[in-house]
Amino acid sequence: MIAKKCLLAIGLLALCAATPASAAPPRHAFVLVHGAWMGKSAWDPVAARLRKDGEEVIQVELPAHGDDPTPADKATLHGYVEAVVAAIGERKDVVLVGHSFGGVVISGVAEEIPERIGRLVYVAAYLPRDGESAYSLSQQDKDSHVPKFWSQADPAKYTPVTIRKEGLIDVFCNDCSPEVQAYVLAHHREEPVPPMGTPVKLTPGKFGAIPRYYIATSADHAVGYGLQRQMLQATPVKRVVTLKSGHVPMLTHPKKVAAALRQFASE
Repeated sequence: MIAKKCLLAIGLLALCAATPASAAPPRHAFVLVHGAWMGKSAWDPVAARLRKDGEEVIQVELPAHGDDPTPADKATLHGYVEAVVAAIGERKDVVLVGHSFGGVVISGVAEEIPERIGRLVYVAAYLPRDGESAYSLSQQDKDSHVPKFWSQADPAKYTPVTIRKEGLIDVFCNDCSPEVQAYVLAHHREEPVPPMGTPVKLTPGKFGAIPRYYIATSADHAVGYGLQRQMLQATPVKRVVTLKSGHVPMLTHPKKVAAALRQFASE
């Protein structure tokens, strides 16, 4: 009998040793939101690293972006926020990450479901105050190269905007490898205009109560580093990690971005 018990114990130990680490519950849930003119695949390099470390990762495709079929004229900031809320579902203590215009989106999500958000992380992103929009913040940006390459068929009708092809690399990818440049050129999609001009409603008791973090990009040609510092002065965060990077650090420095996200999630 003793021998059988010993054999059973040995068998259980062997089973535990053979169980892959990926079977363990994820330590955190990261929800990654892309920015303007992009889709969820922009987060692929960072998501792969986080998943390899056993984290749960949800990449959100905003309406009218990436492979989502929503027509541009049907896109709204509210629709973006609801897409992220739906992706979060019943999860709690979520690490909600927004790149670029995604910073406005995640701020709106935090205001709507603050009880589900553990941390907000802004990556080269707009960090709004109550009543601000991506457009109103961009008008304060003296360093952005976006206006030089802005292309819109009929501004009076708020038609979608693109960045002219000759400016895509300068705006988004001034420090990219040829492979990342090719990705940016291939995945650029027209951007709905009205959501960028929609102000976000934020309150101290909801959005304001959630810990915020920021990954700044000192060589950014889309959301200028000067504006980033200005926003951080107006809306302080718990920690800032500054990368010598252009506007897409999740593509050019995925290892550093993933490390910063893990650090923020553990604080």
